[in-house]
Amino acid sequence: MPSSHLRLPLSRRGFLMASAGAGAALGLAPLSAHAHEQRRPFGRYGSPARRLTPKTVYVDPHGHGDFTTVQAAVDAATTAGFTLVIAPGVYRETVSAGVVAPATGQRTEAATEMTWIGASEDPRDVVIVYDNAAGTPKPDGSGTYGTSGSATTLIRTDGFTARWITFANDWLRADHPGVSGTQAVAIKVQGDRSAFHHCRFLGHQDTLYADSFDLGLFARQYYAHCYVEGDVDFVFGRATAVYEHCHFRTLNRTDLTGAPYGFVFAPSTAGANPRGYLVTRSRVSSEAPDAFYKLARPWVPSSDTTAHPMLTVRDTWLGTGIDAVAPYANMRETYPWQSMRFAEYANSGPGAVISVPENRPQLTPETAAGHTRRAYLGDWRPYERT
Repeated sequence: MPSSHLRLPLSRRGFLMASAGAGAALGLAPLSAHAHEQRRPFGRYGSPARRLTPKTVYVDPHGHGDFTTVQAAVDAATTAGFTLVIAPGVYRETVSAGVVAPATGQRTEAATEMTWIGASEDPRDVVIVYDNAAGTPKPDGSGTYGTSGSATTLIRTDGFTARWITFANDWLRADHPGVSGTQAVAIKVQGDRSAFHHCRFLGHQDTLYADSFDLGLFARQYYAHCYVEGDVDFVFGRATAVYEHCHFRTLNRTDLTGAPYGFVFAPSTAGANPRGYLVTRSRVSSEAPDAFYKLARPWVPSSDTTAHPMLTVRDTWLGTGIDAVAPYANMRETYPWQSMRFAEYANSGPGAVISVPENRPQLTPETAAGHTRRAYLGDWRPYERT
C-alpha cells in the first residue's frame, strides 16, 4: 500500500478548491507544520552555508537558497551528479532537465545522475505546477503546444531520481470550453533509470507520460509509493515502467453524462521491447460512479504503427470505479486490445471480479514469475536503495 502521506489523498479538484490565498492555483495552504520552519527550509539536508557536497544546490522561493526557481538550479547543473534540495513552496514554472544538442538532436551528458529532493519529506509541500494544454497557443504565435509540449516538467536525462515532490498540471477543461486539445501533462519522463519515490502526479488527461527518448531506446522507470490521478489515459507512453505500492485514482467528470469517463493506462510499448508497464502491489480507487472507468486501452501512435502495447497488473486492488465486466477497450478498431500484451494476475477488489473470462486475460503462476520488478528492470535495482 502507499505510504501514510498518500492513503487519504485530496483529489486534484479538491486540492484546487482548498484555498483561495497565496498559491491558490493549487490550493497549497495549509502546509504541514514543519514546512513553516523558515529558519531551516531545507530540513536535514543542510543549507548554502552548510552544503552537503559541492554538487548540492538549494532551491527556495523565499530567497534562502542558491536559487528561487527549479529551472535555474537545473541550468546550473552542467555536469553529472547534482542534487537539488527543494524547500517547501509552489513553484509555478515549466522545468526541463536534460540537454539536447541542437546540431544532432542527441542528448549530452549534462544533468545525468541528477536527484531532486523535497526537503520536508512530504510531497504535499513541494509542488511544481503549470497550466499548459495541448491546445494552448504558444506565446510566439507558432501554433499550439501539443501533448508533449504541454508538460509542466520534462525529464530527458538518464539516472534521474525524485523524492517527495508533487508534479502537477492544473489546466482545467471547464476554464477553456473552446479548446479541443485537452491533454495536459504533469510530467514527461524519457530517460533510462528514472526513479520516483513518494511523489504525486496530479492532472486530468495524460497526467504521467512515462516514455522513452526514441524508439530504439527502452527506457526503464520505477515509481514506488506514488500517487497518480487523472481521467483519460493518465498513465501512458512506451517506457518499461514498474509501478509498485502506488495509488491510482480516477476523477469524477461533470462534462460527460455516461460511461466511460476514461482509462487509467494507455501503454504504447515498442514492438521490439519485451517489457512494458508492470503494476504490482498497488491500488486503483475512484471518485466517479461505479464501473465508469476502464483499466486500460492500447495506444498505437501514428508515429509507430508497429507498437505492441504491454501492461501487466498483478497483486493489485481494483475498486468499484473499474468496469469489471469489460475492463479494456480499443483506442482504434484497427488495433484491438485482444491482440496486445495485456494480462492480470492475483488481483483483488470489486473491480477485479472475473465474470467474463475472455475479457480478463490471466497469467498462470508459471508465467507470472516472469513479471516482476527484477525481470523488468534488470541490473538496475532502485528498490534496493535506502
